[in-house]
Amino acid sequence: MKKMILIAGPCVIESKDLVFKVAEQLKIFNENKNIEFYFKSSFDKANRTSIDSFRGPGIEEGLKILESVKNEFNMKILTDIHESFQASIVSEVADVLQIPAFLCRQTDLLVAAGKTRSKVNIKKGQFLNPSDIKYSVKKILQTRGINEEGYEIAKQNGVFVAERGSSFGYGNLVVDMRSLVIMREFAPVVFDATHSVQMPGAANGKSGGKSEFVEPLARAAAAVGVDGFFFETHINPCEALCDGPNMLNISRLKNCVETLLQIQNIIKDI
Repeated sequence: MKKMILIAGPCVIESKDLVFKVAEQLKIFNENKNIEFYFKSSFDKANRTSIDSFRGPGIEEGLKILESVKNEFNMKILTDIHESFQASIVSEVADVLQIPAFLCRQTDLLVAAGKTRSKVNIKKGQFLNPSDIKYSVKKILQTRGINEEGYEIAKQNGVFVAERGSSFGYGNLVVDMRSLVIMREFAPVVFDATHSVQMPGAANGKSGGKSEFVEPLARAAAAVGVDGFFFETHINPCEALCDGPNMLNISRLKNCVETLLQIQNIIKDI
C-alpha cells in the first residue's frame, strides 16, 4: 500500500508548550510506515477576519519553535507563507511551504516558493474552478525548469494541491467530490478535511464551523481516492485561538486516520 500523506497540527502556534503537547500525541503517525507525516502549524495567520484576532508569534520565534519540533520528534514540517520574501527563510526549516487558499494565484509567491528546495502545497481557493489549479501548479513547475505537466510530473517535483471546498453563497462552503478527481489530473491531492467544514464570516469577526462533518467528509474523500489528508487538531478545540469550531479534537484523530487507511487499502486496486 502506498503511503498516505497526513498533515496535522494546531492551526497556529499558540505557545511552544501547546505545540509540543500536540506533537507528542501525533508522533504515532510519524512512526507509522503507511503514513508520510507532516507536522503543521502557522507562525503567522495573516488572513484573519479581524485585526484583533490572534495571529501567532511571528516568523522568527515561530520558526524556532517549528525547528524544535523537527529536531525533538524527527518530524517533517509544513507551514504557510504569505509573502514572497518568506519563502527562502521558511524553507530553511520547513519541508513543505504551504500557499494559503486566498493566495493560490499569487504569481510572485508561487515563483518564490518554486525557487526553494522545499515541497509546495497549494491550497485551492474557495473561489477557484478546480481545473484552474493547473495554472498554479504550472507556475511552480516552470520555475523549477519543468515544462511538462500532469500528476506524475508534479509528484516527482514536490508539488501537491489541497481541496477545501467552494464558496456557496455567504458563510458556507460545499465540497464537490468531483473536484478531487479533476484536480488529481494535475497533481497529488490532499483533502483539507477541517477547513472544508469552516463557515466563513460568522459573528464577532470570527469564522465558525461544523466539526461534526469533518470525519464523514474525510471518509468520502478517501473513497473517491486522494493522496492525503489535512487536519487541524488541538487538545481542546474550544479553547483554540484560531479555527477552533472546525478543528478535529486530537482524541478523535487516531480512529479517524485508521479508518481512512482502511478505506485506502480497500480501493487501492480499483
